[in-house]
Amino acid sequence: MQIYISGQFFDKNDAKVSVFDHGFLYGDGIFEGMRAYNGKVFRHQQHLDRLWDSAKSIFLEIPMTKEAVEQAVNETLQVNNLKDAYIRLIVTRGNGTLGLDAHLCSEPKVIIIAAELALYPKEYYEKGLEIVTASTIRTNPGMLSPQVKSLNYLNNIMAKIEGHQAGCIEVLMLNAKGEAAECSGDNIFIYKNGTLHTPPAEAGILEGITRRAVLEIAESAGMKVKIAPMTRHDIYTADECFLTGSAAELIPAVKLDGRIIGTGKPGPVMQDLLKKFQAETKR
Repeated sequence: MQIYISGQFFDKNDAKVSVFDHGFLYGDGIFEGMRAYNGKVFRHQQHLDRLWDSAKSIFLEIPMTKEAVEQAVNETLQVNNLKDAYIRLIVTRGNGTLGLDAHLCSEPKVIIIAAELALYPKEYYEKGLEIVTASTIRTNPGMLSPQVKSLNYLNNIMAKIEGHQAGCIEVLMLNAKGEAAECSGDNIFIYKNGTLHTPPAEAGILEGITRRAVLEIAESAGMKVKIAPMTRHDIYTADECFLTGSAAELIPAVKLDGRIIGTGKPGPVMQDLLKKFQAETKR
């Protein structure tokens, strides 16, 4: 595996950053997780736009143009001879000191890792996920905008650990109001009484690229869509529930906190949206 670091490719075992890099010391940096289909990154420009927005929000100057980063991502796929892959695009603040002063950091580093997909097992798509509610609360938007996809994911990691302790591979995270926000690594949707529901940005979610694609597909198909605050009660009593993410695409959730959702099986609405989404990735 060849890793791209600031203009050069390194073998996986030789790809290193300094222990003084603020991305390592403090999680001071941003990233995008992207999916390539047949050698092309799905919604590449949207991912880059979000990366640049994250950078601007935290006073981080990306030392490359969008066009140069796009080319570097494509080159990383080619060098690794990958067609269908997961790509991690990272920008760190760069080497600094043991202090918090970002102005003492050197030029930011751009890192690109492309690897074979590690998907959820097929059985979860066929039978659905069982998830639980984590006690770890989603980071308050007043502290740091959830639209900044930062390298500090400890909030999500702690929630994920709770899930594993409960025997689940994914969890629901609530915000400080007790509303449903998102899962540790995916956005959440429910379908009830002919309407597709998902929480708004104000709930403390990262507005995922796959989430956006699903909303566009649903609206173009004439489906009624509602973006509004959501509670666990709404999920417990939904007809269907599913999660979305770059790696997962769309995956059904059939049980939350021991409550069976709908029929307890993947629903027809999610399955239809998944087919349409996969058609979009091919297109």
